[in-house]
Amino acid sequence: MSSRRALSMSFVGLISLWPLQMKADAQTKETPTVQIPQPGVPQVITMEGKFVRASYNREGYVILGYQASNRSIGEEWMLLEVGMTVLDDVPDYRLTRDALSLETPDGKTIPLAPLMEQRGGSVQAIQQRAKVQRDSINYFPTKASKPCALLFFPDLGSRAVPFDEVDLSDDRACVGRLYFKIPGGITYGQHWLNVKFQNSLVRVPFRILTDDEEKFLGKNYKSIEKQVKEAFKPKKKS
Repeated sequence: MSSRRALSMSFVGLISLWPLQMKADAQTKETPTVQIPQPGVPQVITMEGKFVRASYNREGYVILGYQASNRSIGEEWMLLEVGMTVLDDVPDYRLTRDALSLETPDGKTIPLAPLMEQRGGSVQAIQQRAKVQRDSINYFPTKASKPCALLFFPDLGSRAVPFDEVDLSDDRACVGRLYFKIPGGITYGQHWLNVKFQNSLVRVPFRILTDDEEKFLGKNYKSIEKQVKEAFKPKKKS
């Protein structure tokens, strides 16, 4: 794709921010550090916005927001606001719920929660939190302009019917919520959302931040909207 060089430049710029180290009072407490996440798969990652992350490779693009989960330490339900699409000229792909999983800081991999378990669980607290503590994830490659719903977990009060799959195409921006039940509750540290596309795996890193990390890291993030537009802007005609 024409955007590859822009993506690589974006990634290089981000590396310079990691590891980030607080200018804390060394006499009163240890200085927290945050290490650069290593996805272990070929992809380019952008991380902009305190609670918004985006990852993409030559096949797929995934963006997520997780502020409500960062405010839910110790609770067993994690809610992620997620958007995804395939990139230009990639064949349409039918993504099913078993293509989605979560990796927690202790190395465990957790599957997407079954719909009936989520509806019978104690999710009201994080849902209420997400109404006021959320960030926009409406940032997609230019061609992905048609709205598309991820209906793995439609709201109970909506008229939408649950679906265990979604058809992704390069002109559709598919958005919805994902729920994971976390044994022992949400903890601080590095998490990964894993999304299996037809021929590759996209791993989206997001860190549940401590108060000190949040205060420091928030000063270093740029606009994710500008990052996405720059990465996927059309190549100028010669």
